[in-house]
Amino acid sequence: MLSRSSIILNALRPFENTLLDNIKIVTTQQKRTTFILKRKYPPGLHKKSGPPYNEKFKHRHFIYELVEDTKMRKHQPLDVILLNYVEGIGEKGDRVSLKPTFAYNNLLLPGLATYATPENLLKYGRPKDEVRKTTFSSPFVERTMNILSTLLLSVVMNVETPWTVEIWHIRTSFRRAGVYVPEEAITMPEKTISGPNLDYENKEFYVTVTINKQEQVKVRCRIHHFHLNSAKQLPPLDKFYSLPSDPIFPEDKEVLDSMPRHRLYQKATAVWTPKVSY
Repeated sequence: MLSRSSIILNALRPFENTLLDNIKIVTTQQKRTTFILKRKYPPGLHKKSGPPYNEKFKHRHFIYELVEDTKMRKHQPLDVILLNYVEGIGEKGDRVSLKPTFAYNNLLLPGLATYATPENLLKYGRPKDEVRKTTFSSPFVERTMNILSTLLLSVVMNVETPWTVEIWHIRTSFRRAGVYVPEEAITMPEKTISGPNLDYENKEFYVTVTINKQEQVKVRCRIHHFHLNSAKQLPPLDKFYSLPSDPIFPEDKEVLDSMPRHRLYQKATAVWTPKVSY
């Protein structure tokens, strides 16, 4: 067995240099796992004017205490310059500070921003005297419009007491949905809606919300009748957002059909089609 191994090694020896040249160079990268430690029992030090400290380290000298794990440090915000308009963040040329992970994955990698270095500030930054061109009145307006346009606002009215839908009813309904809208920003329908009228139950109309006195968005609303006495309440509608609904005013049907639906309505009405592979 040993003789065969020696024969094989002797046969490969002429190609030794060639084999070594063909080996790929493996590079190692330092991991960001730095721990700052300190000795629990510091070793003795020699005196300034005395002989050096020649005592060997004991086992206790190799016991360390953790001072800081650098992996747990809070990352500082990263400054970037936007190369294009980004929804909810800013306009082209804006310098913004974001979390490093978000900025790297969503802006730097797609090429929507670059690092805010002095060179890039001169190249891509906006001069101080230049007027800022804005697509919307605020970086958050577009996101707010998307949320409000898909919102299905439940307007709950009494089933016995006479009522007329007013602005404060809509404002209260927005507040119950977690959205604060001042009354001066709400535009009601031209026609009044009065009740109680069970023909209006689960029927739709829309209101217009003005954001920052500039942008406008239409919000879908539905009438629901309610009574404090549980015995007189109407039977609850399961998944009412997925049920088809007619407009209260027929002339609003075209506008309501053009508005985006609630996200749960889209999910409930989605048709599953199995993938078939041939």
